[in-house]
Amino acid sequence: MKLHFVTGGGPDACREETGQGCDVLVFGFSALGEVDYRSELDGTSQKLESLALLSRRLNCVAVAGCVTLSCGFRRRSAVVAERGKLLGVSDQLYTQGEQLHCGAHLKVYPTAAGKLGICVGEDLFFPQVAQALSLFDADAVISVFGQEREEAPRLMLRASAFCAGVPVCMCADGVAQVASGKGELLFRSAKRESDYELSLSREYRIYSRRLRGGSGSD
Repeated sequence: MKLHFVTGGGPDACREETGQGCDVLVFGFSALGEVDYRSELDGTSQKLESLALLSRRLNCVAVAGCVTLSCGFRRRSAVVAERGKLLGVSDQLYTQGEQLHCGAHLKVYPTAAGKLGICVGEDLFFPQVAQALSLFDADAVISVFGQEREEAPRLMLRASAFCAGVPVCMCADGVAQVASGKGELLFRSAKRESDYELSLSREYRIYSRRLRGGSGSD
């Protein structure tokens, strides 16, 4: 699976050659700005449409971060489109002391590139999110993040990948990185645009437990 990361700007700022030949195009959290669902529905805003059209032009999956506004509730979200079709929007589950609301569910998107789980913002700091996506049969987790101001996001990227047993790919403002299911950092780039060829593989572990009074483990 060929990934193309764009760590600055959004679909409107893409050059003609951006993402050519990629399977998954990933933007950072601020790619689409604020998306008002009402404006999208009445046609006064076409931010979701712009991402869908880009995915059709490049014949790929496109993932982009934003803040969504619905009925007065603002959420950190990531939009997923494939080959001209809007597949859905995933929201951040965990928020702390912010004027933002949390989302309601996790989702794995079946695509031509593979089954992609979406992790939004600081949900990366909770490895159980990546674990749940892995249990939902995700081949890889795509993390759309904001600014990486310290070492914690890189550490939690690796921890989430190790706990989930699947690769986790992060696109943040100014940096892109990929960790394997073994928790190893495979790729890191501070370029505005970068490519990485990801081999989809899962890390399985055998667990056993001893039963009291039993003759062995199961």
